Amino acid sequence: MKILFDIFPVLLFFAVFKWGESHQDSAQQWVTALFATVSAAGAITAEVAPVMLATGVAVLASCAQILYLLVRRQKVEPALWVSFIIILVFGGATIYFHSETFIKWKPTVLYWTYAIGLLAGQWLFKKNLIRAAMESQIQLPDPVWNSLLYSWVGFSVVMGVANILVAQHFSTSAWANFKLISVIGIMPAFLIAQSFYLSKYMKDEQHEPH
Repeated sequence: MKILFDIFPVLLFFAVFKWGESHQDSAQQWVTALFATVSAAGAITAEVAPVMLATGVAVLASCAQILYLLVRRQKVEPALWVSFIIILVFGGATIYFHSETFIKWKPTVLYWTYAIGLLAGQWLFKKNLIRAAMESQIQLPDPVWNSLLYSWVGFSVVMGVANILVAQHFSTSAWANFKLISVIGIMPAFLIAQSFYLSKYMKDEQHEPH
């Protein structure tokens, strides 16, 4: 359930974009009615309307995520705050300037922000943020914690590069497909691979004498 909660703005973005892609005139009418007064780029074209509508829905979904957790007095994880701020900035720029470029850069900026944050924690503050998040659930040797951290850094850097390459060299529709595949395919595959890697240490821990 937590995974669905975390990714539902992306799922909504994809669903609304695909609908808008098939109903450009309707999407244009919706976007014009909703965003015409908060725009600096003149008339909204039918071509950019689907991504603008999907972006607006994703921004609202992200706001709903934060509000839901705050109302229930649950902790808002730092990663969710970072994602929220980035989608507000880049989603808002997409709507204001009628440009899909900003929202296409959003995943790359998010991935690279995570990578920079992990490296800053390790190098500047001598704190392994992956360890801080997971140590209550699993005990690992120090070298393994370091390997985990750098694997996340590498994954984030590679995904950021892959996103912008797809965004620049393929259609917006292809980029939206890649964005969805990233969160429902590539990310889970990376987590599963890590689980297999960690399973050795989990077994060793279970067999330690008490």
